[in-house]
Amino acid sequence: MTSEELSNYSELVRDPNLRLTLSFGIGLHHAGLRETDRNIVEELFVSQKIQVLIATATLAWGVNFPAHLVIVKGTEYYDGKARRYVDFPVTDVLQMIGRAGRPQYDEQGIAMVYVQDVKKNFYQKFLYEPFPVESSLLAVLPDHLNAEIVAGTISTKQQAVDYLTWTYFFRRLLLNPSYYGAEGLEKENLNLYLSSLIETAIRSLEQSRCVEVDEDRRTLFSRTPGRIASYYYLNHKTVKLFLDRLSVSSTVMDLLLILTSVPEYDEIPVRHNEELINSDLAKQCVVKFDQSVYDDPHVKTHLLYQAHFLRLTLPCTDYETDLKSVLDQSIRIVQAMFDITAEQGWLATALRTINLLQMIVQARFVDDPPLSVLPGVDVYAARRLCSRCRVETIPQLMEECRRDRNFLLRSSQGLLDPSQVEEVLLTLSRLPVIGLTASVDGRVPGKGESSKRIVPLSSKAYLTPSLKAVTNGCLYMLKKNTSSPLRFVDLFGSTNERRAVAPKFPKAKDEGWFAIIGSVETGELLAVRRVAPFERQTSTNLLLITPPKACRVIYTLYIMSDSYIGLDQQYELYLEVGDPRPDKAADGEEDLSTVEALKGQYGIQGND
Repeated sequence: MTSEELSNYSELVRDPNLRLTLSFGIGLHHAGLRETDRNIVEELFVSQKIQVLIATATLAWGVNFPAHLVIVKGTEYYDGKARRYVDFPVTDVLQMIGRAGRPQYDEQGIAMVYVQDVKKNFYQKFLYEPFPVESSLLAVLPDHLNAEIVAGTISTKQQAVDYLTWTYFFRRLLLNPSYYGAEGLEKENLNLYLSSLIETAIRSLEQSRCVEVDEDRRTLFSRTPGRIASYYYLNHKTVKLFLDRLSVSSTVMDLLLILTSVPEYDEIPVRHNEELINSDLAKQCVVKFDQSVYDDPHVKTHLLYQAHFLRLTLPCTDYETDLKSVLDQSIRIVQAMFDITAEQGWLATALRTINLLQMIVQARFVDDPPLSVLPGVDVYAARRLCSRCRVETIPQLMEECRRDRNFLLRSSQGLLDPSQVEEVLLTLSRLPVIGLTASVDGRVPGKGESSKRIVPLSSKAYLTPSLKAVTNGCLYMLKKNTSSPLRFVDLFGSTNERRAVAPKFPKAKDEGWFAIIGSVETGELLAVRRVAPFERQTSTNLLLITPPKACRVIYTLYIMSDSYIGLDQQYELYLEVGDPRPDKAADGEEDLSTVEALKGQYGIQGND
């Protein structure tokens, strides 16, 4: 490669270490590189403009780059979970040495494996002789059984034993019983061994409250936590952790700690000496940990989440890769957490779980200024903008910019440059603006006829600060066990944009909403429904199970975004629950003294 070519490629490379090694004809290839940098390295190596490529083991699986000589520099890696160096899987070593030899250039390839002398005979044996592939089913057997029980494929313990006989595990068990701890292949011993495996797995699922065993000790039934684990493809221990540690008083930071403790994050790598990096990173974070736990993968996960919310610069590209791995799993785990809290009927905890979901998508703490989620606007600039513009929420800013497009440009002088203002305006144009009307199967006191559309909610609700109560000041009568159809209307028309605006989230995500009805007085979540991205005249129904006795209640309707901070809405519904009395007059007139008494109790002024 000529010096001119080297200079051209160096200008395109973003990673400083790669730029340095390329000048010596050496390329680097790992997951922490930007995609453009990896493409440049691949192009240079394939075209033989560089002769040496230093790569991670995953390159042998993902990309086919044969070389005349392959050197495997060691067969161990540091496992943060085990807190020691462990051997590479033999399949990885085979893949790496399999890259030796270029069919179009070489008659033979050379592979060199650097290994400890005590392991030399082992690697010689598996390199020159067929090496069996064993089953890994036993480590995840409870989760497999849970999924099959939820699907209805397995409903008894005997069916679970039969299920095992159709797996690859059973085939290997017959050929290599000692590897799996079986005492022999006699029919009686084999049946006892398989039955003990099923009993142990079912016992684990029972302890996790995923499965219920009937009184006959043979029939199996799935429970709600088990269905949640199966739906979100989670470890059964994860839902057990949620059931054990979630509570009605859990704060957002409590939820974050629970989230980072799930088994799904057991495999987050803590490399050699990364506990020192974690300690330095923790100094910039809000939540601190004891110095002795910085080599724990769950502590590292917690620090990565905090760095994400604070939008900190991560110490190296490995941490960027780890953060992406953490966030890739976050949505399904938090949604499962929400389902558990909703099943328990904990209103406040369910709302905080949605707040945590918003934090993850927008990379901000929920108590940060709402304007700080806009591009180019940090927390300091957001506070200054709120002061200058006299707006506190994104919907208020959207309304001001709709009236006067230059409003933001004037108000942000010294904080944002014109290009950043244009980017903010583009983002605002993509955000959803919703208004809401609702109807219930009830009747308005003082009117003889029943009405479906009797809860006209404020059409200007989007102008109020987030989570500020908005009511129309009316009282409505509702029968027991009534279904309440809610209609959502986009006031200014659809933006035709289903993707959430989330530049800090590593992958594309569709925006979604939660419709929740709860009682603030009792703290109970009464009904919940997930709603797809809003379009014009989007409708959804909530089945609201009212109290069994006649009473007067105030329920609160929450419209919560799963992607945006600061766009949530809250409405109050005043309801009289019971069996309405028949009309006193044929023309539908009713004793209005009762109505006035009810309004007086709630402090409601005026008429409907």
